[in-house]
Amino acid sequence: MNRWLLLQLSDSAFPVGGFAHSAGLEAAVQLGEVGPGSALSSFIANALWQVGLGALPLVRAAHERPLDIATVDDACDAFLVNHVANRASRTQGRAFLATSARVFPSAEIRRLDAAVRAREALGHHAPAFGATLAALGVPRQDAQAVYLHASLRGVVSAAVRLGLVGPLEAQRLQLESAPILDAVLHECGDHGIDELAQPAPLLDLFGATQDRLYSRLFQS
Repeated sequence: MNRWLLLQLSDSAFPVGGFAHSAGLEAAVQLGEVGPGSALSSFIANALWQVGLGALPLVRAAHERPLDIATVDDACDAFLVNHVANRASRTQGRAFLATSARVFPSAEIRRLDAAVRAREALGHHAPAFGATLAALGVPRQDAQAVYLHASLRGVVSAAVRLGLVGPLEAQRLQLESAPILDAVLHECGDHGIDELAQPAPLLDLFGATQDRLYSRLFQS
């Protein structure tokens, strides 16, 4: 495994537009449900389990069957009934594929990107991520770990920009989340598409109100 490739893919400088999204945190803050302290820590933990049960099975399926990404995409589309989350997933997935197709010399990634551009696949983020990392030779568990880490990083970064915590406190929160990351990866890493679940419906409901916020920093 090329560890430099893994570090590049997990680097916040890899331009996929993930920092335009807050995973529902902005809406939760404006609704008065989340603020600094334990409420934020609880939101982060719930968000990670949401990713574990609602996205890692899709990463796995696309990683194991990259040629059948359209089927995995359709399953993801049916699962994401929240229109804001669905739109954000497609936006991030297409950006990730487009960036990867230009950065990495892989015919398979270019084929995936072309399929999404031709509307042969929807380009949801988790399936696109799994299929792309399979094409790059990244083992499935490493691919899922990078996806989970990026999800945590996105929520923590959003918390900083929303003024809930400072940069140093955000890093402490990220460090303290390591046991949850391990638990989520262990519990959910081998789940299949038929085990997709929504463990934190309130987070989904908060996120669905994003488009109705009077003012907002994030797309979701």
